[in-house]
Amino acid sequence: MWSRLPFGERLRAELGSPRRTRRLGSSPRSRVWRTELSGTPVVVKQLIEGPGAAERYAREVAALRLASRVDPPVVPALLGADPVERMLVLEHVDHRSPADDWLVGYAEALARLHAATTADDVGLLPAWSAPTGDDIGSFLGLARTLGCTVSPAVRTELDDLLNRLTHTSGHALLHGDPCPGNDMHTSSGVRFIDFEQASLGHGLVELAYLRIGFPTCWCVTAPAQPLLNAAESAYRTAWRHATRTDLQDDLTDTCASWLLRGDALVERAHRGTADHLSKVPTKDWRWGTATARQRLVHRLGIISQMTMSGSELGNLGQLAVAMRDAMLTRWPALQPLPAQRP
Repeated sequence: MWSRLPFGERLRAELGSPRRTRRLGSSPRSRVWRTELSGTPVVVKQLIEGPGAAERYAREVAALRLASRVDPPVVPALLGADPVERMLVLEHVDHRSPADDWLVGYAEALARLHAATTADDVGLLPAWSAPTGDDIGSFLGLARTLGCTVSPAVRTELDDLLNRLTHTSGHALLHGDPCPGNDMHTSSGVRFIDFEQASLGHGLVELAYLRIGFPTCWCVTAPAQPLLNAAESAYRTAWRHATRTDLQDDLTDTCASWLLRGDALVERAHRGTADHLSKVPTKDWRWGTATARQRLVHRLGIISQMTMSGSELGNLGQLAVAMRDAMLTRWPALQPLPAQRP
């Protein structure tokens, strides 16, 4: 599809005039073109007018500039920006089909992305937001609707969890939506795109994606255990190499934080609009490669496994077992998450 590119005078003065322009597919929140500047292919992205557009643009520009510190690169180079039109001009990156073990290179690149920032960068992006008390209430309400007994100890554990998450220090550069599809696999490694939700926080928040099933993504996968182990090891090794420090803590708290979020069962346009967990007993819905119930059953299983050998969330683990069993009894045809990305 050919389409006129609204390339303003500011960008023309800096970069020249575009030639051979072609419109590409994109999310409803943006327009994207492939074009050429002085014979060099580039990608132009414009954030569409709407609620939060200016903030999303500012986040993406800030994140790309912070990530540009990493070498070898983990993002396309930002060649130009026009804040009035909310446009970015990016290096064109040749994407190729991911290998079967793509998750290892992805995790290594994710660690290097996270390590791009330091405590001196706090304030350049919003801080990551933990779940809330309302999320706890919705989750426990679902448990009761499924016929599970909720002990006071579970509520105490979850309140303590929120306190830990809220007060966890971290200044890693978080992508905000590090999904299959926002990773470009190239001959020189993985590069990430679409930083509209970028923030600063603890890298474990996004390392947890691999195990809990890519919670903000249409393309959800549950990789085989050997591949998952190799990817998590690659992340920790890359983090150690980049920061000269070992990654502290395990993934239990951050995986549990994704279990609590009903908004992690729906695409971005529907987040913050309803109590999605309360709908699960009466309605299932497909988002991308899995349904809401499939996603939730997977997350419950992960939490039950992670708390099996003792944890500050042991009572939550027992409740997760009961909830998962109740869901599989009520809906026995539910299938596991796909093991491979489409």
